Amino acid sequence: MIKTFFYITALLYLASTLAYIAYLISRRDAFLLAGKYVVIAGFVAHTLAILIRWVEGGRFPVTNLHEAMSFLAWLSVGIFMVFLYRYRLPVLGLFVAPFAFLLVVTASFLPGELVPLSPALESWWLPVHVTLAILGNAFFALASAFGVMYLIQERHLKSRKFGGMYFILPSLDVLDELNYRCLTYGFPLLTLGIITGAIWSEYTFGTYWMWKHRQVWSLITWLLYAALLHGRLTTDWRGKKSAKYSVIAFCVLLASSLIIYVLLGEGHGLLKLNKG
Repeated sequence: MIKTFFYITALLYLASTLAYIAYLISRRDAFLLAGKYVVIAGFVAHTLAILIRWVEGGRFPVTNLHEAMSFLAWLSVGIFMVFLYRYRLPVLGLFVAPFAFLLVVTASFLPGELVPLSPALESWWLPVHVTLAILGNAFFALASAFGVMYLIQERHLKSRKFGGMYFILPSLDVLDELNYRCLTYGFPLLTLGIITGAIWSEYTFGTYWMWKHRQVWSLITWLLYAALLHGRLTTDWRGKKSAKYSVIAFCVLLASSLIIYVLLGEGHGLLKLNKG
């Protein structure tokens, strides 16, 4: 049942991606609407997949990289739907749908066995800590998407070649503002995620910080985004510079997660200890 809904989710995200690409090529609004509604259908199927996994596993389903990447995709699409309602930016789906599809496909190749947690880790700190951290990452993903959109639009304006995506992307001012909003939402959420993780670690193991690779890279990611926000507030790190650094910071965030898991064989710092 879990795999069925998971595969349906992947197919719907793929169909939405293809619809958005068709819109980019043809500029027909029917494809834009199709992309929007299909990605919403994918979100519904994804929600069911997560809920079924939660019920069958008897725990919050974010305890390995497979589940974390799936959850990140789900939250990213959920935030996109909020932005869609508030800012009327359906073209954002051109970036969110393929991102969600790639995350779900990548997750499908990772081990996803339902392994019960040890009693020591069965704590309400788990969903609080992980939800805050991944929600922050989802906002960073959208900040990166707005950054890519900004760089594309800025290049069109600089080259004076008003074609391609120029007519379907928002203005540079709007993209810069939305990039900034996502950063200001994501950073405090990541901060709270790190703090709650430290509290959970102290509650479970008697120490706030164990200097595991995951914790170190979480700190590095926090410092990257802290520098980016500080640069925006105190210097001229706006516009193109902020867009570029948002993309770089998110690439570091994703790469660190994959490198830690693939090369070092390490999942979450706390959950890793559960494996003995």
